[in-house]
Amino acid sequence: MKTNGKPLFAGIDTSNYTTSAALCDETGQILLNRKIPLPVREGERGLRQSDAVFHHVRGIPEAADSIRSALDALNQSGERYEIACVGYSASPRDKEGSYMPCFLAGKAAAEFASALFGVPAYGFSHQAGHIMAALFSACDNGGKNVRKMMAEPFLAFHVSGGTTDVLFCKPGSAAGRLFEIEQVGGTKDINAGQAIDRCGVRMGLCFPCGAEMDRAAVGFGGKIRRDPLSVHGLWCNLSGLENKSAEMYRNTGSREETSAYVLDFIARTLEKITLAAWEEYGEMPVIYAGGVMSSVYIKRRLEKYGLFASPQYSSDNACGTALLAREKYYAETNE
Repeated sequence: MKTNGKPLFAGIDTSNYTTSAALCDETGQILLNRKIPLPVREGERGLRQSDAVFHHVRGIPEAADSIRSALDALNQSGERYEIACVGYSASPRDKEGSYMPCFLAGKAAAEFASALFGVPAYGFSHQAGHIMAALFSACDNGGKNVRKMMAEPFLAFHVSGGTTDVLFCKPGSAAGRLFEIEQVGGTKDINAGQAIDRCGVRMGLCFPCGAEMDRAAVGFGGKIRRDPLSVHGLWCNLSGLENKSAEMYRNTGSREETSAYVLDFIARTLEKITLAAWEEYGEMPVIYAGGVMSSVYIKRRLEKYGLFASPQYSSDNACGTALLAREKYYAETNE
């Protein structure tokens, strides 16, 4: 379905901790990047899925209002704009059987909008959205470098509270599918974001703890204790980090030193896996995506190996979903 006005592409993402809405135009420029954090009680280390779904249902009208306001503001400029399609996160990963209840909230909202306005709704994985948003940000905000990178295989790290995945990405074989994702490594126990939050909550930091821990780590100027890593090829174990950091905090009472220890451990783990991936697949481009990758401390160690998105496109967002919807829309309308 082609629009009468200039097309805009909406995105919805309902991850475990953020209700997100985004809007991009026909050139792929982001016009809206709205994030509504889900409330987590003080001292808690996360949300149950039932609570996440409840908060998304409450937050989606506010997110939709943001899209409507952005659309109204654009139409006041004298040009006519219309929503051409809606993209949404349907699952955590590009894997058969990948499922989390919290994504049902965004799916329902997108399909309602699709039926009401007569526009297509396209479902993608949350992971594909993260990769697309990171590519957009790291490669000159959607310029030719994005196309150039996606034309050849590349490696992606999706590191967050819900995933610590090493992904081999290659050009998509189906229309509207920019890249295909295969998990080739990652964590065998807890995720990096989980480790950060567990360590942070033990020190009395507010959940989610990543940003506060990052500031503390960057401010530490002493020598960091470096314990052996648990990395085997492209796979790692991170569960022991919680007890080690708890012991350090008991002994030192220093949030700065403990935070630096935790983030250094994770950065060295990812560095070792990156080098192992290059050994196996060749020295191809690497993109680091996901909320943990918004860490300044971790970026300083890893940026020599690959590309990083700016923080607003690393943490949970719907921008990648909107951009993926744009690509699929044009692939279908140009058939």
